[in-house]
Amino acid sequence: MTGDYRQIRADYDENGITVYQAYGPHIAIPAAKSGRFPETWSRQRMTWIKPSFLWMMYRSGWAGKPGQEHVVAVRLRREGFEDALRNAGLSHYDRKAHADHDAWARTRHRQVRVQWDPERDLHLHALPHRSLQVGLSGAYAARYADEWILDITDITDTVNEVRRLVADGDLSGAAERLPLERPYPVSADIATTLGM
Repeated sequence: MTGDYRQIRADYDENGITVYQAYGPHIAIPAAKSGRFPETWSRQRMTWIKPSFLWMMYRSGWAGKPGQEHVVAVRLRREGFEDALRNAGLSHYDRKAHADHDAWARTRHRQVRVQWDPERDLHLHALPHRSLQVGLSGAYAARYADEWILDITDITDTVNEVRRLVADGDLSGAAERLPLERPYPVSADIATTLGM
């Protein structure tokens, strides 16, 4: 995939954007059934959302890590997602986004954290451009769970199918089953905040 070094690539339409998370069955199954996270989902900790399907596969080991056996696709209202980005702080100092270290330090305690990590290919090898992760805590975690979600789908069967195709060497078949991720448009102020 070509593009900018830091560019949000996502499956989205005019109303929503899809992000991915991995959970154990006690969270994922009731969430997908009701379209909301269950009472056992913690609003007290930071929750990380990822617009990149393959980065989620890397993080969860193709839904193979303990406590990450199910991958859910969470479709969010775009205005909520963009509000979070607009109010984010970068996890690391970036001279493109911050005048100096003190300016960055003033953003370190925001309830939204953004991290740029290497995007992944079908073999989960690092690519030369970055993929976005967004950490939500406090009021933003609550708004995510209670206001922004349009629907939640358990996509673990798709994850297992893509993993099997990759293992069998059918990369074109695997690629056909990936979600359509394309550059997500952001305003100039969000781009500056995210160091894009």
